[in-house]
Amino acid sequence: MTKEENEQRLQRLKSIVSNIPEKPGSYQYYDENGIIIYVGKAKNLKNRVSSYFHKEVDRYKTKILVSKIHNITYTVVNTEEDALLLENSLIKKYKPKYNILLKDGKTYPSICITKEYLPRIFSTRIINKKFGVYYGPYSHLGSMNSLLEFIKKTYRPRPCRTPMTKEGIESGKYKPCLEYHIGNCAAPCIGKQSFDDYMENIREAQEILKGKTRSLQKKTYEDMLKAAEELRFEEAEILKRRYQALETYASKSEVVSHVIDNVEVFSIADEEKMAFINYMHVTNGTIDQAQTYEFKKKLEETEEEILSLGIMQIREERNSESKEIIVPFELETPIKDVTLTVPQRGDKKKLLDLSIMNGKQYKFDRMKRVEKLNPEQKQTRLMKELQNALKLEKMPYQIECFDNSNISGTDAVAGCVVFKGMKPSKKDYRKYNIKTVVGPDDYASMQEVVRRRYSRMMEEEAPLPDLIITDGGRGQMEVVREVVEDELHLRIPIAGLAKDNRHRTNELLFGFPPVVIGMKTDSELFHILTHIQDEVHRYAITFHRDKRSKRALHSELDDIKGFGEKSKDLLLKKLKSVKKIKEADIQTLTEIIGARKAKIVYDYFHQELGDSE
Repeated sequence: MTKEENEQRLQRLKSIVSNIPEKPGSYQYYDENGIIIYVGKAKNLKNRVSSYFHKEVDRYKTKILVSKIHNITYTVVNTEEDALLLENSLIKKYKPKYNILLKDGKTYPSICITKEYLPRIFSTRIINKKFGVYYGPYSHLGSMNSLLEFIKKTYRPRPCRTPMTKEGIESGKYKPCLEYHIGNCAAPCIGKQSFDDYMENIREAQEILKGKTRSLQKKTYEDMLKAAEELRFEEAEILKRRYQALETYASKSEVVSHVIDNVEVFSIADEEKMAFINYMHVTNGTIDQAQTYEFKKKLEETEEEILSLGIMQIREERNSESKEIIVPFELETPIKDVTLTVPQRGDKKKLLDLSIMNGKQYKFDRMKRVEKLNPEQKQTRLMKELQNALKLEKMPYQIECFDNSNISGTDAVAGCVVFKGMKPSKKDYRKYNIKTVVGPDDYASMQEVVRRRYSRMMEEEAPLPDLIITDGGRGQMEVVREVVEDELHLRIPIAGLAKDNRHRTNELLFGFPPVVIGMKTDSELFHILTHIQDEVHRYAITFHRDKRSKRALHSELDDIKGFGEKSKDLLLKKLKSVKKIKEADIQTLTEIIGARKAKIVYDYFHQELGDSE
């Protein structure tokens, strides 16, 4: 498209926008082929649609969307609720390219009660509503299997798949199977259990699947007392065991007070490209349905926008009839015939916290799975996170960190470690003997090392780091800055890791003058930064220890030219010390290491003695 054609397109769209009413409704954007690419809703259509065409719009994804729009239509409705409903139905129908969409993930299993003459109860991932009634889906298989096991033991629905009819049972067509003989089935197929009794068990199992355990427990208790009064003691005993099983199950499954009934809980956790909405349904204080849904983000949608649309889609998918929804924050758009609650304390707050925790855990687990398959994605995420925290121009791929090590100024050394893509690049590590500094002056030592490293890198035209981290606070940062910026005129960002009075790293500093960057010390990124700090400290300390060890092991024998390690070891093994080697005559030395080397050693020590006399 030429510049002139693009100007004509924008003028045509702006003329449409100028005639849009200031009323609630839904708007639709079309591409050049007449396909809907975006559906939105608005409290004020004109204000919302016109905002896309302001010159100051600087969001990249929004600019891309606007560049694809060739036509706009809209539908006016009476309320914001109607606008949300209309938006949801249009998105489901057209699946526009730039709208957030409920992501197709794996199919979670549901529990099915079939519509057969003698219904069966089992788990399945295939939904066919002509075949039976479905409860779920269940995202946690352990919970679903425990529930099925409870129903199996308590109500004994038939486990066989044999198609059964009333006529077949009356004519004796069927025979009892092993499940009857081991007590897992009451054999309704041969009339051992009446049809009415079997269907009552199925009805009670349905109540449990609906989460109405407490009401069922109350009814079972009343039936037990009635059976006992009428002297039906065997039946009363069966009801007593059933009541006790229901009591145990209810106490295990009840999360909060059972007065919270038929309530839904929604929370959201999002990242750059995805949003995760956790859904829970609570009946009589029991969570009977729970699942986290994935939504793929297309534009810079807010959490409020994503959650509002997500609630509509999830409720529609689950045929929800709940009249109360618990949410983490106020939603601008109300939902028809539903009360939105933002709890601050109590049992409802516990449910919300539980939903938030599950949403965050799902997000964390999903990211871990993705990063396990693609480790570079984790590195990129951490680099991006650090770039955003420090507001850097580019991602810090190459990070370098320095540390000094000395004891009262002796054997002063320094180390530089290099991390590339948030991983140590050990081939790029460098050790430095301090040459120009006398005494324990950490600042001067740091400046010498930084000056030597980056002067050489400039001479060799080697790639400079994207970020320098100093093992220290404001003082270390300033002395490094003086060399990097003032002397070498380089533009390399400098950060510092400062310790508290208990010598634990607790702050990330950045800028000039340095300021504390808000970052949780238990975050993954902060752990990486402290790992870099620990690594440079280990590297410098190890170098310093090695240097001191070599000096401590140095002896006069090391200064004798033409005299190797093997000869030195032989002499020390036989004569035990340098003093005895000095005192030995030429004949003793010759017997140990030979005439030529014996003369070198003898002449060295006696010449030395002669010079000193």
